Amino acid sequence: MKREQILIEALPYIREFYGSFVVIKIGGHAMIDKRLMEGIIEDIVLLRYVGMQPVLVHGGGPEISEKMEQMGKKPEFAAGLRVTDEETLEIARMVLMGNINTRLVALIGKHGGKGVGLSGKDGRMIAARKKGPQRVVYEGIEQEVDLGWVGETEVINPEILMIMAEKGYIPVVAPIAVDNACHSLNLNADTVAGDIAAALMARKLIALTDVRGIQRDQSDPETVISRMTFAEARRAIEKGSISGGMIPKVHACIKALEAGVQNAHIINGNFHHALLLELFTDKGIGTMIVRG
Repeated sequence: MKREQILIEALPYIREFYGSFVVIKIGGHAMIDKRLMEGIIEDIVLLRYVGMQPVLVHGGGPEISEKMEQMGKKPEFAAGLRVTDEETLEIARMVLMGNINTRLVALIGKHGGKGVGLSGKDGRMIAARKKGPQRVVYEGIEQEVDLGWVGETEVINPEILMIMAEKGYIPVVAPIAVDNACHSLNLNADTVAGDIAAALMARKLIALTDVRGIQRDQSDPETVISRMTFAEARRAIEKGSISGGMIPKVHACIKALEAGVQNAHIINGNFHHALLLELFTDKGIGTMIVRG
């Protein structure tokens, strides 16, 4: 396709999304691949310059695990969530807020944008509560496991995000929140992104991951479903055709759509300029989940 045709194809989407909030969750291999991250941030800055209001939410699981192992502490998981004692919480805070968050803000500045680093504790953006014990099967025996300082969202106060966006900043949110006793809690980044998208009534929720989207056949990346309703997505989870790490992403999408977000997308962040291809082309590259 000629370059001018690409621009013309993008125009109606740029016009349609102008002024809209777009919540983007970054995870997967892109978090540790500097080249991929550069491209993603470049795309996000471009979204800001064409009139959209991006809000970036990031995880950092692999880096947290790596730092724990360097400090002689073995990562533990239950029900897909990190068991987080006091020491693990401090490591998570250090990695998420001290390393990853500041690195992303610096990259936004490098590409001409204005990034601002936040956590859920800033402006009490995310009020959370400690997650209750989880029932898991370990060595064939079902038992309850206390996850420690792992939280779940109670209330999102998006005011600080709206103020920052109005002033031209790109908020970068680390998934650390606070409870009523002012104790820090570690939250799942996919869930946080969905909750923030719902609170902002965002036009789009986009999850960047290591797979091309929701697939009919888990072993065949060519079977990506380009469009599905959230009712179809929920049934796919119940049938087991959506499993593993894709489950919290799809749950976050469903929750956001139920709250009024128009569309949610799951795309492969390892593709160069994946965000632009998904948002500004007719075909897209991943799975778009719609309300109906």
